[in-house]
Amino acid sequence: MAKRNGGWLAAVLVVAVGGAAFYGWKTYEGDGLPENIAYGNGRIEAVEIDISTKTGGRVKDILVGEGDFVTSGQVLAVMETDQLDARRRQAVAEHRRALISVDTAGSVVAQRQAEREAALATVAQREAQLSAAETTLARTERLMESRTTSQQVVDDDKAAAASARAALAAAQAQVLAAEAAIGAARAQVIDAEAAVAAAAAAIESIDADIADSTLRAPRDGRVQYRVAQLGEVLGAGGRVLNIVDLSDVYMAFFLPTAEVGRIALGSEARIVLDAAPAYTIPAKVSFVADVAQFTPKTVETDEERQKLMFRVKAEIPEALLKKYIQQVKTGLPGVAYVNLDPQAAWPDSLTTNLVQ
Repeated sequence: MAKRNGGWLAAVLVVAVGGAAFYGWKTYEGDGLPENIAYGNGRIEAVEIDISTKTGGRVKDILVGEGDFVTSGQVLAVMETDQLDARRRQAVAEHRRALISVDTAGSVVAQRQAEREAALATVAQREAQLSAAETTLARTERLMESRTTSQQVVDDDKAAAASARAALAAAQAQVLAAEAAIGAARAQVIDAEAAVAAAAAAIESIDADIADSTLRAPRDGRVQYRVAQLGEVLGAGGRVLNIVDLSDVYMAFFLPTAEVGRIALGSEARIVLDAAPAYTIPAKVSFVADVAQFTPKTVETDEERQKLMFRVKAEIPEALLKKYIQQVKTGLPGVAYVNLDPQAAWPDSLTTNLVQ
């Protein structure tokens, strides 16, 4: 009887162990991870920034080397500005000449206005002379009617009135000419002022080019490559340095359709690097491609559609990057894990030694 009981107990244990093994296999599917965890291989990447010239020129100095950390606004390289300096001196001289032209044109305007005033005075004088001549002529004509003067006197007074009328017309024409001259002089003032503005704009443009000849870091990062050398002549847009933005570091990896469909932006992720497998780096899903990156040659069945692979980015928090800035390196291979179920817990293997 005792032997039978022992056999029954052994059978129960076998069933229990088998059931536990089956549950564990179903839960972790042979890779040691629960069903809610998706993963893919990738490498640490960061945004790369080319430090390039705006205008062509010769490299005068490079102040940083490969691997150096740089901060936003830091001077990285300097280009020669001899030609720009010469152009600026020329622009300054043209600006001064234009200012003198404005003063000269203003003086011409004042002169033409004085000429107009003189012409107006002449008009007034000629009007008075015409009035006197016409009065004299009228008096002479009345005397002629009473036979107290000669026809010669009447003719002389008529000629004097006509001459006064012509002189008045000439004086009025001088006023119109003076007003036209004032308009032309004012146009010269406007042209000279435009030349001043153009010269000032040229100086500002050259100053901007001179400022751009000092190449500065647009943000914090690390120098990855030194592309140009001292004394090298570069064209506009020539690369001098390449830096990586260490505030935007992520791991890109690929997941199949079924898993990508369950990922939401902002989902929790974990990164384990081959170089430091004992540590787990927290991350967030910041990007999920809306188009498959690579597919089978033909996509006809449901099974084949499941093979479509989509690019996903797991971004490391900026605060964590700043804390470990000296350890951040791009190109390191590793594995990115994503929790497909926000309500499910992470397995112990991805929660121990979590970098904080």
